[in-house]
Amino acid sequence: MLLVKVIYDLTRFMPDDERFGLISQMRRAAVSVPSNIAEGSARQTKKESIQFYMIARGSLSELDTQIELCQVLGFLTSAQNLKASTQLETVGALLNGLIRFKREPTQ
Repeated sequence: MLLVKVIYDLTRFMPDDERFGLISQMRRAAVSVPSNIAEGSARQTKKESIQFYMIARGSLSELDTQIELCQVLGFLTSAQNLKASTQLETVGALLNGLIRFKREPTQ
């Protein structure tokens, strides 16, 4: 959820002409991460859960690329980029741990 807040805060100051482009894409990708984690957690089987966690991980990768694009295009400062990237790394590490946990054989 914190990742979504960070992205919404960052995109709030981007150029208005990006409202229906990069801003919209970044916000959708950010919201997709916790949404897919929640959906995966509600699934009955490990395989289904992992599938949704992998979709969340894909959205994280998409968001990582979009943040890099914003840096290249001059929409984000280095400090903003660092804040977003740090949050992405944290969420990615937690998500990878969750996927590893789900893949472990049941005792």
